Amino acid sequence: MLTLTNATGLDLCLACVGAYLLKQVFNKLKNPAYPPGPPGWPLIGNVLDMPHIKPWLTFTEWGKKYGHMSHIEVLGQHIVVLNSVETAMDMLDSKSAIYSDRPIFPVGGKLIGWENVMTLLPYGDRLRRQRKNFHSVIGTRAAVGKYSQVEEVETHRFLKRVFTKPDQLQAHVRHTAGAIILRISHGYEVKENNDPFVDIADRAVEQWSRATAPGAFMADVVPFLVKVPEWFPGAGFKRVAREWHDTLEEMVSGPYKFVVDQMAAGIAPESFTSKLLRGSPLSKEDEHIVKWSAATLYAGASDTTVATINSFFLAMTLFPDVQKKAQAEIDAVVGPDRLPSFTDQGSLPYIEAVAKETLRWHTVIPTGFPHCASEDDIHDGYYIPKGSMVLPNIWFMLNDPERYANPSQFNPERFLANDGKKPETEPRTICFGFGRRICPAIHFAEASTWLSIAMSLAVFDISKAVENGIEITPEVDPSLGTISHPKPFKCSIKPRSSKAVALIEQDANY
Repeated sequence: MLTLTNATGLDLCLACVGAYLLKQVFNKLKNPAYPPGPPGWPLIGNVLDMPHIKPWLTFTEWGKKYGHMSHIEVLGQHIVVLNSVETAMDMLDSKSAIYSDRPIFPVGGKLIGWENVMTLLPYGDRLRRQRKNFHSVIGTRAAVGKYSQVEEVETHRFLKRVFTKPDQLQAHVRHTAGAIILRISHGYEVKENNDPFVDIADRAVEQWSRATAPGAFMADVVPFLVKVPEWFPGAGFKRVAREWHDTLEEMVSGPYKFVVDQMAAGIAPESFTSKLLRGSPLSKEDEHIVKWSAATLYAGASDTTVATINSFFLAMTLFPDVQKKAQAEIDAVVGPDRLPSFTDQGSLPYIEAVAKETLRWHTVIPTGFPHCASEDDIHDGYYIPKGSMVLPNIWFMLNDPERYANPSQFNPERFLANDGKKPETEPRTICFGFGRRICPAIHFAEASTWLSIAMSLAVFDISKAVENGIEITPEVDPSLGTISHPKPFKCSIKPRSSKAVALIEQDANY
């Protein structure tokens, strides 16, 4: 016999199930069907289907089964995955007025504080002002060109570090990316070892990548959990969020205070931040916009560039024929007596193709940053409710065999017109995002990637490491998180010649 308490609980469960089913029936009568996708369960929907490990691979399987657009519902949150470039452009570009918002991340955005960076800002005035700041400083190739000397000097210093300690490649890549972007964003010249601003950025962006990955915290799916006290069982995420908030605050405020202090002393070099702070007195809101605009540049560029340059060295280790062809072009155009510079870019089409293939071959942001529908929409006959999270599966778009022949192969020639064959799709139209949320630092990212590739290939031979007489073949295994890095790998990096050594050892100063 059921007790009163049990009966009440059972009635409540039945009522909830009934309400859910009625809601589903009502929605189906009221609106066209959602895009196809894995069938869900009552109440919990597709919570068991949401992938947490390499979600882009699961999304790709959904694409094969359900088509260019698939749908799941996780505890009331609608998620639409796009597996087609054309669909992504139709929705996120052509309907950008609807699909330019961002979903709320209760933990990564609210508790930790990443909601203030441009990447996660909701569509509105603050976003427009931050993007305007970016455009004024690095929004065009001409604007980025003003920093060419910074990039060339710091990349030359990178060559010196790699020559001296080639077994610490990944650390040198990260140090150099930080040196370049901090010089541009805050006019700060990093210390050669253990620089505090580089170190804090490393920690903060690694935490950012983990905190904003799909399904990172249960509280992102069940938002009311953010209200439970830290001591409550299962609320350990709140302690993590508090610690990561402190890291983020240190990363944002430290370099900003450096600029403010230097400007007060009259010794601040021109930078992204100092340029925006000069002029008429700023309100607290204005200062907030400048501070977080600079932090977005500082954090975003330092991590994505690191992933791209590391993937280039991995590719050269695995595809020696590409390396030889690229070096032959540099030798013919630049010669052995100087390093390549930005002035050579138009004369090195194969190096340009290597840079494009680097962006395609390792997808730095595999599932993109999620867009959010700001109103109901009917697209391609399917119903997309307001508030839906829309994820472009950028990994698949850059590995679609119908768009890229043998996509797992690192083949720069796919971007060159040969024997009447048209080049394959430009990866820049995909890997930097879509619509009004496209990466505002696209020109800076492309310039940094090209220069690192050209200078490195001019002076180094990159090959598989040998241990105990056995070649070590690196594994191609991208890391998890919003920003994906190649798995740490070993390789051999040696100067190509005595002339290459001489070029490396030349002074590299501003």
